[in-house]
Amino acid sequence: MRLTILGGGGFRVPLVYQALLDDHAEGRVSHVTLHDLDPARLAAIGRVLAAQADGVPDAPVVTTTTDLDEALRGADFVFSAIRVHGLEGRTIDERVALAEGVLGQETVGAGGIAYGLRTVPVALDIASRIARLAPHAWVINFTNPAGLVTEAMSRELGDRVIGICDSPSGLGKRVARALGVVPSRAQLDYAGLNHLGWLRRVLVDGVDRLPELLADETALATFEEGKLFGTDWLRALGAIPNEYLHYYYFNREAVTAARAATQTRGTFLLEQQRRFYADVASCDTPALAAWHATRLERETTYMAENREAAGAGDRESGDLESGGYEQIALALMRAIAQDQRATLILNVRNRRTIEHLDADAIVEVPCLVGSSGARPVAIDALPDHATALVASVKAVERAVIEAAVTGSRGAALRALSVHPLVDSVAVARRLLDAYQEQLPQLSYLR
Repeated sequence: MRLTILGGGGFRVPLVYQALLDDHAEGRVSHVTLHDLDPARLAAIGRVLAAQADGVPDAPVVTTTTDLDEALRGADFVFSAIRVHGLEGRTIDERVALAEGVLGQETVGAGGIAYGLRTVPVALDIASRIARLAPHAWVINFTNPAGLVTEAMSRELGDRVIGICDSPSGLGKRVARALGVVPSRAQLDYAGLNHLGWLRRVLVDGVDRLPELLADETALATFEEGKLFGTDWLRALGAIPNEYLHYYYFNREAVTAARAATQTRGTFLLEQQRRFYADVASCDTPALAAWHATRLERETTYMAENREAAGAGDRESGDLESGGYEQIALALMRAIAQDQRATLILNVRNRRTIEHLDADAIVEVPCLVGSSGARPVAIDALPDHATALVASVKAVERAVIEAAVTGSRGAALRALSVHPLVDSVAVARRLLDAYQEQLPQLSYLR
């Protein structure tokens, strides 16, 4: 199989390549094409991948290109992990929002909307090119905001684009460990939108073990979400929320902590990655060792402001393990290409899964995957509080897509104004003015 990675100079690409190196099954990926607009970043990541492949006789061949059409031709799978305007854009998203006293996180609130507004037009162009140049390819989208971008691309690609995220699987692993259960034995009942979902049941041999966990104060406080949200709130919900819901449930505290921080998350990552790519450009730097050290620092500081606001302390070693988005991508590709049936939590068209959303809405739910793609499984209805929040945020996503497709500044203003974390139309108008002034990619909005 041939895999193309868009955003191939991105820092997380070695995670995907390592998963491919570890896969020796029949029908495995044999060729990887990395596409990026920045040849220096491609060269740096190419050095890391070469070090990973050293001594592996059947390592997938890696080629690099800055030509998008060349990258797409002949691809069986396209993995999209682009970042329009890079981390520089993320820092603008954050600063503009925090200056108005609202959240600037890259996938949630005003920052997520700004990111979506400049990403969706690019994603739509990519989708159109894939439909023309690689019509039989399956697209795995990791580009944030993942649910929003997947929904936009699905208008061109239909069910052949599937969004992935490692947050639900990471949550499932942590909960399973707290229960003393091997994660592979736990069947997760999880539902919502990307970065806006709830774990409602954890079935082990057909028995829901979540009530047991919620009743165990000690066990509940051993993993990240228990510390972040507080055990009393988790019991009140009767569910374990995705970590990103901390921005909604504790918005004042999250914004206060972000404004008090010496630098935003985007600024930290921008400075960190500038150092990394500059170091790896030197042939004297062991590329793989530099990548591992940088990744550890990155994971250790993940959501540090939220943990500070919650008094949750430093991350535990078990929490540093990612949800394994690269393993999700590999399992998804294998299930489709080899018809090896799998159940994965994915971002797919709703059909009738979440009853108050229409069939084309992209939702994040457990899916059965095989050669025909991913199909959501039937789930219980969301509780009222979750239904309201999902409907509100989905309306925002739809307004962002409308703005990107039509160039309507009014739709962009509506997206900002009706978001639950933006509390004023006047604030939304100032946010949009500032984003357009500082982000040339938004000049299309009229």
